[in-house]
Order: sequence, then C-alpha cells, then structure tokens
Amino acid sequence: MTRRAAAAVVLDRERLAGLLATERDRGRSIVLANGCFDLLHAGHVRYLHGAAAEGDILVVALNTDESVRRNKGPGRPLQCETDRVEVLAAIGCVDFVTIFGEATADAILRALRPDVHAKGTDWTADAVPEVATVREIGARVAIVGDVKTRSSSELMQRARDVDDQRDERGDDGRDDEGDDEATRSADATC
Repeated sequence: MTRRAAAAVVLDRERLAGLLATERDRGRSIVLANGCFDLLHAGHVRYLHGAAAEGDILVVALNTDESVRRNKGPGRPLQCETDRVEVLAAIGCVDFVTIFGEATADAILRALRPDVHAKGTDWTADAVPEVATVREIGARVAIVGDVKTRSSSELMQRARDVDDQRDERGDDGRDDEGDDEATRSADATC
C-alpha cells in the first residue's frame, strides 16, 4: 500500500495562489472548503471527502483561533490552529491547508480563485455567505457531505454532560492509582 504524504501547509496566500495557478495551468480544477474544524468528527470527514470529489485539488481554509472565538464564542476553539492544521493536513483527500482570519471566506476566495466553493449541507447554494464572491470569480457553489446530524458544539455538550454526571457521583475520572497518563494528557493545552 502506498502512503500519501501529508497535505502541504501554505499560510502565505500569495504563495498558495501561485501554486494553485500552476495546478490550474496543468488543467486541474481547484476546490475550496472552509471551516473551524475544532473537534473533528465524521461529518467533517464526509464534508471533506465530498468537497474533494468536486475537483482535482482540495484546499481547506481553516479559521484562525481569533476568528473561531469571534464566530463561536468564549471557550473556543478547543484546539489551537496549529493542531487543527496538522490534523487536517493528515487527511488523505486534502491537498493544501491554509488559514484565514476574516469573518467570511470572501477574501480568500478572491485570492485563491477556486473553481468550486464547497459548503456543508447546513447551507443551500443561494444562502452561502460568500455566494456573490463565488459568482464574481466565476466559480460555483457545491453543497457536499451528508445531512448535518453532528456538530462540534453538540459533542462538547455531551462531554460536559458526562463530566457533570461524574461530578454528581463523586467520580474524578481517574483510575484507582490516581493521576494517570490519560488524565494528565487531557489536561494539556496548546
């Protein structure tokens, strides 16, 4: 079995735009997917695979930590952007990962000029916030992935509920030996 190298992480937009122009000159179509990808779940993976199926090169634009805080509120993101970038780069269908800090993906769409802007099934093509920009650059919107039945926020709430139940039982979540490696690891931050 041949192993694919991790996706290229290109944070400089001009450099990434140049790399994508070269791919476009080779006749390859470019797809841009974007999001927070804070607590990766099956819905994210299905979205990314659906996006990759829309073209030859998949670029994932990841919200910066600051933009996640603006969009999702205090306490988010759970994982810092460097960790989220690393996780996304390891997904086989992703070719490039970059970051953006703006409230919408309009600026990165204009800079990278993909052929397709992929969004999840919680959107309709006409309701995508960047739809005017997508039309302006001559691209199209593709709604991909499965019906949205999962969310990072929901997973976080379920984890809090489990912690609350442990607190009610007086269970600190540690084994009988006390502070185990898994507990110390879970307490680490970026």
